[in-house]
Amino acid sequence: MILIKHVGLCLLSSVLLVLSFPDWDIGILAWAALIPLLHVLSGQGARRSFCFCFLCGIFFFLGIFNWILTVSYYRIYHHAILAFYLGSYFGCFGLGFGYISKRLGRSAALLAAPFLWIVLEYLRGNFFFLALPWGFLGHTQYQFPHVIQIASLFGTYIVSFLIVLVNAALAQAIHRAPVLFSRKVHCSRLHRFTKTDYVLFGSAALCILTSLIYGYRIITAPMTGAPFQVSLVQGNIEQKKKWDSAYSDEIMKIYSDLSTRASMNQPDLIVWPETATPGSITVNPEIFEKVGKIVNKTGIPHLLGSAQHQKYVKNLTEMPKLVNSAFFVMPGEEYEKMQQYDKIRLFPFGEYLPYKNTLPWELIRVSSLNEYVQGTEYTIFHFYPYRFGVTICWENIFPDLVRQFARRGSQFIINITNEARFGKTAAPYQLAAISVFRAVENKTYVIRCANTGISCIIDPFGRIVSRLKDIKGEDIFTRGVLTGKIIPHHTGSLYTRYGDLLIFISLIVSICFILIAATYRNRSMTSKRTIDVSIE
Repeated sequence: MILIKHVGLCLLSSVLLVLSFPDWDIGILAWAALIPLLHVLSGQGARRSFCFCFLCGIFFFLGIFNWILTVSYYRIYHHAILAFYLGSYFGCFGLGFGYISKRLGRSAALLAAPFLWIVLEYLRGNFFFLALPWGFLGHTQYQFPHVIQIASLFGTYIVSFLIVLVNAALAQAIHRAPVLFSRKVHCSRLHRFTKTDYVLFGSAALCILTSLIYGYRIITAPMTGAPFQVSLVQGNIEQKKKWDSAYSDEIMKIYSDLSTRASMNQPDLIVWPETATPGSITVNPEIFEKVGKIVNKTGIPHLLGSAQHQKYVKNLTEMPKLVNSAFFVMPGEEYEKMQQYDKIRLFPFGEYLPYKNTLPWELIRVSSLNEYVQGTEYTIFHFYPYRFGVTICWENIFPDLVRQFARRGSQFIINITNEARFGKTAAPYQLAAISVFRAVENKTYVIRCANTGISCIIDPFGRIVSRLKDIKGEDIFTRGVLTGKIIPHHTGSLYTRYGDLLIFISLIVSICFILIAATYRNRSMTSKRTIDVSIE
């Protein structure tokens, strides 16, 4: 029965975590979602803690990534593999927590929990081709701008740190609650508040108060600068039509009409989404000519996505691979003068197959639908007097990649993306939520232009100031134009300059906790035995 109860509490934490993320969007639950799990870990050893956290992680990731099942060629067993892999990071948290708890006591483990958690979040977001900085606890707070402003200091990880710290403090307060109601002396001795408890409670209270005060001061500061008007074109092209030559003329007419409509607002820039053109503008002269006519007709510069073939190959007998690119086209400009950015962070199994000559992917029936080659330069587009960076598709979920554009002088970030293959699921909402943190981290506007949505403009405080919706209020799988103003500037932030400094500190602290645990015996267990002996 105890095991069933523990499993139930682990699953409760999984459910609360899932409900904290889009598209459920009950972000307030994140501040208590880990309490059931931390309660289960009380008194458990490293192995059992690993198992319980592993179970919690598996069901959590099955929940927030259920939308991947809509992708072609993605099967249930692929989903199980993904959940088991990602769930192992939760398991590793439990392993560290259980080890520290068994040797130093529950209070010490709870104090170490935020450091352990964000180190593992960082590892999950940067582990080779398996890197997936998605589903961080901090992402649940995208609707609370006063809370997330601290991300400009230490990145999204500091928000996750704060959430785990509060969960730990609340869990310990609940655990220690019996002392407030018990009249038994020996019970009060066993459950009395320790110095570590007070450090935990004080740290949580101080961090919450500090973050809210900092957030209020940042948000209330006025923004100055010359406004820049941008129009986002959401074509809403079905995935099955995008690469079908039979629909080429139809697609180009849709974008032509939308650009003409956008030009009536006299924007400084018109943006089309990722791979908007039905073919490569560098290979198909007819498509490039149509794009040129649209740009010249409106008289407004366009930024657009288009797949193209790489210019050079090492072996002339090989077919050139595709490059997922963004092009900046000025009125009257020739092809040779176009500014171009090639996608650096390719999507594994969608745009390339990692280590395809080494790993036996065929055993689990995994293959890449396309074969792209990655870009190598963090291109800054120059549009006098402005400078901006462009990310393509899921690149916007990688904090350090976006940070590199900010470090190189980008005054705002444009993310062009196509999420048509995910259907009407939580995917675009989760991606938009993550984009909020790229704006806050680097104190810059983030403009998101999507094929099927969500197209929006996010200010440097992480507020979605405008969002494309139809007359019914639908923001995905709808066609239209969104025009809004931004203020280009390049002030940067502490995170822009120093990056993941918090992770380095957390890694050192985590190692110190583990080394101390390896050196000292469990004081809490020793105290308990002493009391038991005295009672006897």
